[in-house]
Amino acid sequence: MMQFAFHPLQRCGAMLLVAGLALAGALSAQAQPLTKIRYTHDWRFDGPASIVLMAQGKGYFAKEGLDVSVDTGTGSVSAIQRVIGGTHEMGTADTSAMIEYMVNNPSTPSVLGVYMLLEQLPASVFSLKKKGISKPADVQGKTLASPVFDAGRKAFPVFAQATRIDPSSVKWINVDPALRETLLIKGEVDAITGFYYTSLLTLESRGVKESELNIMKYSDYGVNLYGNMVVTSPKFAAENPAVVSAFLRAFNRAVKDTLANPKEAVTYLKARDGIIDSAIEERRLRMFLGSVSTPATRASGLGGVDMARLRLNIVQVVDAFGLKSYPDAEKLFTDKFLPSAQERAIK
Repeated sequence: MMQFAFHPLQRCGAMLLVAGLALAGALSAQAQPLTKIRYTHDWRFDGPASIVLMAQGKGYFAKEGLDVSVDTGTGSVSAIQRVIGGTHEMGTADTSAMIEYMVNNPSTPSVLGVYMLLEQLPASVFSLKKKGISKPADVQGKTLASPVFDAGRKAFPVFAQATRIDPSSVKWINVDPALRETLLIKGEVDAITGFYYTSLLTLESRGVKESELNIMKYSDYGVNLYGNMVVTSPKFAAENPAVVSAFLRAFNRAVKDTLANPKEAVTYLKARDGIIDSAIEERRLRMFLGSVSTPATRASGLGGVDMARLRLNIVQVVDAFGLKSYPDAEKLFTDKFLPSAQERAIK
C-alpha cells in the first residue's frame, strides 16, 4: 500500500483548517437568531409564575433556541383570547374555561392544550367558622362572592353536582379579585370561592388565621377536574411543531427544578418583581406544587393527561354549565409535543 508523508507544515495547516471550520460552524450556530415566543401567564406574577420565569432566567428557553417574553394575565379567558388573537403564541389557561370557550365560540379557532400543569384543580369554598358553613349543604341559600372569571366559581356547578346541592340556591356577587377576601372578612358575604393557595394566603395576610376558617376543597368532594395547562393555538402548533416541543422541554425542565427547589425558583420571581414577599410567595408556590406533583403525576409523569378522565371532565363541565355540545377531547389536548417519558418522570 502506498503511503504518503506530509511535511510538518502541511500537517499544521490541515489541523488549523479543521479547527477553523469547527469554529466557523460554532459561530454560525450561535449567530442563528432565536425564535421569539410571547407567553401569557393566566394571572399576576405570584408564586406559580416562578416556573416559567425560572425557565427564562436560567436560560433554558435560550438553550432551546427560543427568546421567550412573559406577560402577566387577568384570567384564563383573557389568556385564551390572547393566544387565539395572535398577540401571544403560548400561555396558561384553565381546562374548564377552555371547554366553555370552545362550546360558546364554535366558529372561532380555539386553543390547544399541550402540557397539563395542574393535575388537580385547587378550587375551594372559604367561609369563616362563625358562619356555620362546614359542609356543602350549608352553602345553599347563602351569598358567595368571586370574580366572574374565577375558576372556582366557574367550576361551582360541578362541585354542586358532585355534592348534590342546588347551585341555583346560591346568590353570587361579582367582585374585583382584590376585594373578594375583604368582603368575607367584613361579613358582607357568607363565603367565597378561590384557589386554595391564593385565598388562604390573602386571608392570612389580613389577619385571619386558618383555624378560623372552614375550607372545602373541591377535590375532597369528588371533583376530579384538571386545572391549568400550557396552551397554544392549533395553527401555531401545526406550523411550528419543533418550536412547541422546544418550549415544553425547557418548561418541563423548570417544573422539575421548581419541585426540587422552590426557594430557588422564587428568586427568579423576585428578580422580575422586586416588591413581592419572597417568604409568602414561596409558601404559595409550595401549595401550588401540591397540585402538580400528585400520585397521578408521580405514577405517569408530568404534563400528560388521562384521556378517559379528560372526556369525563368535558361531560361534567358541559352538563354542569348547561352548555350545548361536547367538544372532542383530542381538540382540547394533545401529547404529541411533550418531552419524553423519561424527562417528565418524577419521584
